[in-house]
Amino acid sequence: MNKYFIAAILFILGFNQARTQNAKQVVIGTKHQLHSNVLNEDREFWISLPESYNNPAVAHKKYPLLIVLDGNTHFKTITGLVDYMSSAYNARIPEMIVVGIQNIDRRRDFTPDKIITKRKNNTGGGDAFLRFLENELIPELDKNYRTTSYQILFGHSLGGLLATHAYMKEETVFNAFIAVDPSFGTWDAKTMDAKLDAVTETPFKRFLYIATANWGKRNIRNRDRHVKLYEALNSKCEGDFPAKLEYFERENHGSVSPIAFYHGISAIFDGYGIYYRDIETAAQLTQHFQALSQRLSWSFNPPEALVNRVGYRMLQSSNDSDKAKALSFFVLNTENFPNSDNAFNSLAEAYEVLGDTTNAINNYKKSLSLNPNNENAVLKIEHLNKH
Repeated sequence: MNKYFIAAILFILGFNQARTQNAKQVVIGTKHQLHSNVLNEDREFWISLPESYNNPAVAHKKYPLLIVLDGNTHFKTITGLVDYMSSAYNARIPEMIVVGIQNIDRRRDFTPDKIITKRKNNTGGGDAFLRFLENELIPELDKNYRTTSYQILFGHSLGGLLATHAYMKEETVFNAFIAVDPSFGTWDAKTMDAKLDAVTETPFKRFLYIATANWGKRNIRNRDRHVKLYEALNSKCEGDFPAKLEYFERENHGSVSPIAFYHGISAIFDGYGIYYRDIETAAQLTQHFQALSQRLSWSFNPPEALVNRVGYRMLQSSNDSDKAKALSFFVLNTENFPNSDNAFNSLAEAYEVLGDTTNAINNYKKSLSLNPNNENAVLKIEHLNKH
């Protein structure tokens, strides 16, 4: 995606307050604070909820977490891209809860190892900061929001260094990592070799995306470090390496983040945004998402809205074979989303169109039990009982 196109998207999404007499703010998130016992300080974080989050029709829905380091710099940009890429008319990625962590001392928090300098410094707090994220912040988010256990960590520069370090650890709650132009300057050859020697098979169940920018004269050294790490990890992985390394010739260290995030999140969810007209059977769709789930080591069901769209397309077809196949899609949604009143309402409509009154009534009743305010189900049940 062209970076100027990304900039246009962000402008359209309204990160500037309108300057009219009756202007209303466009709210993209809320500010929060949590005291960290691990870090012994209060930490501020910003949260952006998906557009559908407060929609009563999908109150059963849970969302992956995207943790953004250097949130003061990247939160607005990444929130806009996630909103655009996960929108109903795009759906390249799932909707997510985006959490931007505000900085206090990034050199302390993002460096995994103590850096030896002539002057005293406070580097090397990376593991403590990860404990704050994993043991304090994420449990707090899980308690207060409808989250899944699929979690992505995004970091740029020193944040990319910490993301890479977290990926290589034996234990982490994160499932995928986007490391944008990670600053490996503190990892000399000896340090990197030691870290690579310690890597087990466990990290290869996670997805890693590394972006490399053009640093001009220092470019070769920077790229070499990223390539060395990537190739070493690839050689240690016994099967297909769930990772991607990309070089951005026309982007520097400062400009690379938005386009790298777009590429990185697209790489993680490659195949998620399957076009609804390319789907012929429920079995085909299930197998497609099973392959995606296997690659990401986490279970992703076909999105409810996608399945519904395919089902209604077939149900409205003039082809009797398509109409018959439509039912399997609506059934699939009720199996994958048993707490969705809309899934059962749609299945009931399909049975009604196909002339199966008994199953239509039963499923309208199920929808009504999940959502007593479903007036459509009430009217349908009354109508079908009279006929």
